[in-house]
Amino acid sequence: MSGRVDIMMTDKRQNIIQAVGTYSKQLFGFIRGKVGTDEDAEDILQDVWYQYSNMNEVEAIESVSGWLYRVAKNKITDRFRKKKTAHLEDFTFESENGEINFKEILLADNSTPENAFFKKLFWEELMAALNELPEKQRDVFVQNELEDISLQQIANKTGESIKTIISRKGYAVKHLRERLNNLYKDFIAY
Repeated sequence: MSGRVDIMMTDKRQNIIQAVGTYSKQLFGFIRGKVGTDEDAEDILQDVWYQYSNMNEVEAIESVSGWLYRVAKNKITDRFRKKKTAHLEDFTFESENGEINFKEILLADNSTPENAFFKKLFWEELMAALNELPEKQRDVFVQNELEDISLQQIANKTGESIKTIISRKGYAVKHLRERLNNLYKDFIAY
């Protein structure tokens, strides 16, 4: 009996060694194209090989390459979701005035693909939400939050009262908070 087990273990080991030799380079390239660093790609590739080596019957897999790429894609997605949720929680907050600090999100570091993706998505959603606002509300928000012009300076420039400018900014922030809150909830749901 132990001879048969040894032969099965040897066959499994051979299948794993063959798969690693055949698919490692291409699989690494596939993963690397979807993550930010070589280290992340290597970690994911190692996870894929670990999962493959722990399979009871690697011989039963009909398409080894298909299985490996599917597992790699799932590992990439899992890693991305974990990081994305953490980043959203890091970026989304309210100030003492109860306002979301959009600038922190929009000016965030792009050093990781997750940050870059989130920032791009947030910009797209913010632009869509801003386009839904009346022009004067949009202008006040953009000038104050994105161009760093004080509300008083905006009032002076437009010739309108500071209360009117504050009110427009308040309506804009309320709309944007409601609109972007859905984005936040979608990401947290992952």
